[in-house]
Amino acid sequence: MRLKKESITIISVIVVGIWMYLFCVWEGILWIDDPIKRKYPVKGIDVSHYQGDIDWKEVEEKMNITFAFIKATEGSSHVDEMFSKNWKEAAETNIYIGAYHFFSFDSGGKEQAEHFIKTVKPVEDMLPPVVDVEYYGDKENNPPPIADVREHLDDFLYKLEDYYECKPIIYSTISVYEKYLNEYYNAYSIWIRNTYFRPFLLKNRQWTFWQYSAKGEWPYGTEEEQFVDKNVFAGSKEAFLRSFGYNLEGKEK
Repeated sequence: MRLKKESITIISVIVVGIWMYLFCVWEGILWIDDPIKRKYPVKGIDVSHYQGDIDWKEVEEKMNITFAFIKATEGSSHVDEMFSKNWKEAAETNIYIGAYHFFSFDSGGKEQAEHFIKTVKPVEDMLPPVVDVEYYGDKENNPPPIADVREHLDDFLYKLEDYYECKPIIYSTISVYEKYLNEYYNAYSIWIRNTYFRPFLLKNRQWTFWQYSAKGEWPYGTEEEQFVDKNVFAGSKEAFLRSFGYNLEGKEK
């Protein structure tokens, strides 16, 4: 009986310890940068107006990042209030930048693409445009039909590819990827979100970018958001530069 009680106590301590560790990682008290840094040296962030008024020169000097994705638009009419400033000032640094669009299941793909194209003017060495496809509002509980989503997403992707002369990148969560994207958008680079462990896509498909944390230290936080999303590229700096057709000597201003 005593041995049984001791075993239960040990198991309880282990479970509590694991729970506390996961809680600290989630809350940003503990960081998992070291293993990420060793395996994936090319780091980046993604930002929107929630990240506040950003000093991009300071970000370049202090954060040791290679790339940044900046929110531009959402749906068929919304423009992120900080996009213009972020786009202009980030382009003046040696950080490789790209713009992203938050995809609406309630608007046509062509209209959304036209809105993005009107808003995002190409800059030198920009990364391919990104479409963020994820659930919002009640969509997770009431997911739109697969055929409808793919039809509108196809329209969006084709118009952007034609205008920017490169294939857009698709950002998604695991659940949305598996429902709408798996085995259908194989020609596109995938930027996947998983803040718990390294993601594994179905059919052994490889991801290009991984958003591994939503709790990055961030000096420009607002009351609504005190952190920044952290991302890595699936490879070396040379592989990153080659993947997007950049000069192997890097970006110089």
